[in-house]
Parts: sequence; structure tokens; C-alpha cells
Amino acid sequence: MTNETTNGVPAGIRYEAVSKFFAEHVPGGDVPLRFTLISGGRSNLTYRVEGGGRVWVLRRPPLGHVLPTAHDMTREFRVLQGMQRAGFPAPPPIALCEDPAVNDYPFYVMEYREGVIIADRIPEGYADTPERRHAIGRALIETLVQLHAIDYEAVGLGDFGRPEGYLERQVRRWSEQWARSQTRPLPAIDELIRRLRASIPVSPKPTIVHGDYRLGNMMLDREDPGRVVAVLDWEMATLGDPLTDVGYTLGYWGQVGDSEEYLAARAASAVTAQPGFHTRQELIEMYARLSGRDVSAIEWYEIFAAYKLAVIVEGIHARYLKGETVGEGFEGMGKRAEMLVEEALAMADRAADPRLRGAA
Repeated sequence: MTNETTNGVPAGIRYEAVSKFFAEHVPGGDVPLRFTLISGGRSNLTYRVEGGGRVWVLRRPPLGHVLPTAHDMTREFRVLQGMQRAGFPAPPPIALCEDPAVNDYPFYVMEYREGVIIADRIPEGYADTPERRHAIGRALIETLVQLHAIDYEAVGLGDFGRPEGYLERQVRRWSEQWARSQTRPLPAIDELIRRLRASIPVSPKPTIVHGDYRLGNMMLDREDPGRVVAVLDWEMATLGDPLTDVGYTLGYWGQVGDSEEYLAARAASAVTAQPGFHTRQELIEMYARLSGRDVSAIEWYEIFAAYKLAVIVEGIHARYLKGETVGEGFEGMGKRAEMLVEEALAMADRAADPRLRGAA
């Protein structure tokens, strides 16, 4: 599938119907609009929308292969409303369209934010000293602690999830997602699932969980790398175990001395494998100190994060094989899924918990 239709409108946008929605529901949206796919989104699609001197952002599900419970625009819109009430740095939501007749799937519109997103590289001249890179790691953890301190009842998200049994459901959910997405047998993941199920830790008190918290989903101030402008991509947010966010963050965080295989499996992690950035252990210790939570079982969460990421990557690979992706950079996703499973098993083999090492 190509990135644009013949009239220059990106795939995934029905121009006339979406423009009508903007005119009726988005303040200032009754103007000719221009849609541009924002690169980097490999799950929900994100578009920059310009018109009349204004800029907005539109989010919608991917073009195909939508799994049950995934890509729920209403949930994502609701959590952004909660973040706005909490004063947390996230883009304020503007309008939600739940009618699939408008654009094939529900979508929502939110405010546009300016800043720097560090994906697979640091922009030229940005965070160019060890001190400024150190500030990024500190902001990452301080913002996560802030998120986990929000009173979810007070911001209208008390019914946003079922925290009881959260980890058990997560392991099961992602195994079901794997079964729906897998493009070829991979016996190693069955062993990984068995070990994770056998060693589920006791969760701390539940919090709002972002579900995809990592450096690449943070927008930083252009002048101050230590200030977070917005946390993005809330599609997997729920109520649950806050340490799953910590483990997932670590899964994307490379450090000096990591092997080429480790960094290759986590394509974006090499960006932090340079002097000035915290080590993963330093991030863990900072989170424990600022949040007051026990992190002694963090190895389980790191292994779970690699497993979860492997399933996500396999889902992207499945959409790529069906021609249902928009953008570039999808060719190696299948291999990455395999590498993540192998690395997760290797981490489990080294774990302190004998159940993670495969003991009966």
C-alpha cells in the first residue's frame, strides 16, 4: 500500500468526510485542510493536520489487522482527558469521532505540541554534552514517577482497568495476541511464556500505567532536554502494575557495553548507549528512590517487556506482509521479533529467580 492516494491525501484519511468533521467539531477547523503522515508511528497512525494557520494532530487505528482490544480510540481519548485534569504533560484532546462511517474507524483530534522526539538518533546539536544527556534520563524517570502518583479516581479513570490479576492477564493477553499475529512457528516463545507464568511477582499498589513508556514516546523541550513537553502514544494505557512501565522503559534503554545483538533487537536503544546517559541500574535505583516502591523483582518485568515487545513487533511484521503498513522501515521486523524472544530467554537463563531460569 502506498503512502498517498492519487490526490495527495495520505492513506487512511477520507478527505471530505474528515474535513466535515473538523468543520463541525474542531474550533478553527472550518478551513481547507492538509494532512501529512507523521513518520515513526508503527501502530496507530498519527497525522499532522494544517489549516488556516493552525496545526492539530489526528490519531486513528492502522489500516488493517486490528486485534481485539487494540487501537481503541475512545480509551485513548479518555486517558488524555484524565491527563489534562491531572496537569500531566500530555497533548490535550480536542474532539473524538466514534462513527466509523466518517473515516472507516474511530479517530480523535488533539492539540499539536512542538518539541524534540529522540527515536533512533539525537538531532544534530541537541543534548550534545554528557550533562545534558544525563538530564534526559532524569526527566524520563521523574515524569514516570509523576504519572504513577496520579490519583486515577480523582481524574475520572477509576473504571479504566481491573488492577486485580493484572500481570496474569497481561501474560495471557500477549500470548493470545501472538497466536493471532504470528507468521510462523516460534517454539522459543512458548517456553518464555511458561517461565513468565510460573514466576509472576506480587504487584505493588496499582496506578495508571502508560503501557508504552519509553524515550521515543517523549517530546522534550527544544532548549532544555531535561524538560518534558509531552508524553505521547497512550493507546495501551490502563490501570495496573506500575513496574511494567519501568521494565518496558528499560527494554528500550541501551547502555555503554551492550552487545551488538542486544542493541540490534531493540533498534532504538543504541541512542542511549553513549557517555552521559544513565545505566539501566541507575534508572532502576532512581525510580525506587523517587517512588518509594520495591523494585527487587525488576528482572521479571524486564523479561516480560522483551516478550511484549516481540509480540508487538510480530504484529507489525504481519501487517507488513499483508501490505497494510504505511511508511518505511518494516522489512526487518520479523527478524527483530525472533531476536527479542531469544534475548528474553537469555535474560531469563541469567535471572536470580530459579523459576525464570526454567526450574519446575
